[in-house]
Amino acid sequence: MEMQKMGKQLINFQKSLFENSYHAMNMVFEQTENMVNSFLKQMPMVPEESKKAMDDVLVFYKKSRDDFKKAVDDGFTKMEEIFIPKEK
Repeated sequence: MEMQKMGKQLINFQKSLFENSYHAMNMVFEQTENMVNSFLKQMPMVPEESKKAMDDVLVFYKKSRDDFKKAVDDGFTKMEEIFIPKEK
């Protein structure tokens, strides 16, 4: 029984660590995105094609980031199913 409790605490710690790191990464990304958009708006010599390409990269990055988060969340769910048996 004690091993189950330790396993649950370890998984919860790892989940918390990931969530905090992911949140910090998102904050950095959002600030970087704001700076890039501000920079591009102030630079009239940057062609529209380049601005469109940057927008496409940002959209791709956001989708990849969300897919990564979902994969990690699914992994934690599977870890809990394996290492923390349901109580009867």
